[in-house]
Formats: sequence, C-alpha cells, structure tokens
Amino acid sequence: MTRNDHLRDRETALGEALREFSSDLRLVDAADLITYVRLEQYANIEDLVNSSAELYFQPSTLTFGWGAEMSVSWTESPCVFLDMEFRKGAVTVFFCLGLQAAGASVEIRCLTFEDPSTDPLLNTALLVAALDGARSVSPRP
Repeated sequence: MTRNDHLRDRETALGEALREFSSDLRLVDAADLITYVRLEQYANIEDLVNSSAELYFQPSTLTFGWGAEMSVSWTESPCVFLDMEFRKGAVTVFFCLGLQAAGASVEIRCLTFEDPSTDPLLNTALLVAALDGARSVSPRP
C-alpha cells in the first residue's frame, strides 16, 4: 500500500463517520451558509456546526476551525468548504469538509497521533477507534 492509499482509507473512514453530521448540516439553507462565509460570520457557522455535531458526537470532539471558503458559479452547484477539527484522545485531525447539494466530502490536511505506530494500518485503526469512541451516546432523533 502506498501513502496515498492510507490517506484515502483514512478520508473514507472520516467521511463515513461524518455522514449523518454532514447531512444534518446540509439542511441549512445554502444561501444562508454562503452569506456567512462571504461575510466571515464565523460565529454563526460555529453555532450551526455545534448544533449539528452535538447530535452525533461527544462535546468538543468535532469543532469548526474558523476558516471557510466557497465555490459559486453560474455553471455548477455551489460548494462550501469548512475548516474542521476532530480531536479524541490521542488522535487529532484537521480537515476540510466540503458541502454540496449532492453530498459532502472530506480532505485531511493534517493527522496526528500522540504515539504513532510504525505500521500505517495500525494508525488507521487508531483513527477509526477514535471516531467510533467520539460518537454521542445520547439517543438520536
């Protein structure tokens, strides 16, 4: 396996863990979210992220990184990109969450482990365990 294979596996695991969260966040009117990004109203975005995250994750494990971009054109669906952080135990992931009408995507920017293994597969397993461990124990609506 190459480094890119490990990255792809980790992004897939992160994307799967965020599926419900990102679907909930995509319920926000796109025009409102684009306005918040354009006007750098990051506190509003943080409130939206926190409201969605609390339904699926333990407090403070998934947070908005106070950075956002958007892609809006006449020929394509709009896309909003949010800087995000996931932190659970010994695992920290800085990533970009892309929100579009048809779905969401993730791009890992930085992934750290307090005590990384020399085996990349074990590190991926650590990430998956951290994502599973961060799930909210409260009943979902």
